[in-house]
Amino acid sequence: MPAQTRNSSGLEQFIQSLGGRTELFLLDLAGANQSNIDFLTSLSHRVYSDDIVRTIETAFGDGDFFANQNDPVLTRQFFDQGLNFPEQQFDGALLWDTLQFLAPPLLQLTVDRIFHILRPGAYLLAFFNADEKVKSAPLCSYRITDKKTLTLSQRGQTRPVQFLNNRGIEKLFQNFQSVKFFLTRDHLREVIVRR
Repeated sequence: MPAQTRNSSGLEQFIQSLGGRTELFLLDLAGANQSNIDFLTSLSHRVYSDDIVRTIETAFGDGDFFANQNDPVLTRQFFDQGLNFPEQQFDGALLWDTLQFLAPPLLQLTVDRIFHILRPGAYLLAFFNADEKVKSAPLCSYRITDKKTLTLSQRGQTRPVQFLNNRGIEKLFQNFQSVKFFLTRDHLREVIVRR
């Protein structure tokens, strides 16, 4: 599938949430890509990039991917490799579509960890597949083109672990201050969450 460019109201809201401040520390879970680094550093922010999907695949990929996510040893290794940050280190996070590839209860543990590494008032952007009947979803790389435009490059195809409707997403982020949804015309549900 060729790269697609799409408008993103969620990204635009996330950038607005930074409020013109500088020297914020942002977490980008799409993996290191020059587009995102260039855009965010041009706003005078610092960026820590990690390919959390690759960490998920590495931690749980041998054997039954979904059953492995319930193994406490593998779960501890996953957190040590992927989200091992001090509390309240980040002023914002770009999670993209990574959460939909985690099985419960690991999904909730991951959201709880993200809650702790974000500062109070910080925002995060997350995407969820909006088609509950989908058997396979594109695994994409997200590149920021400008403050309201993304380029999506498919890097594989995988099955989301679970479908989360709006109520399920609100419950997932119940410890956060607010959850805001953006309607889109494609398969992605964009969500902005405030810590």
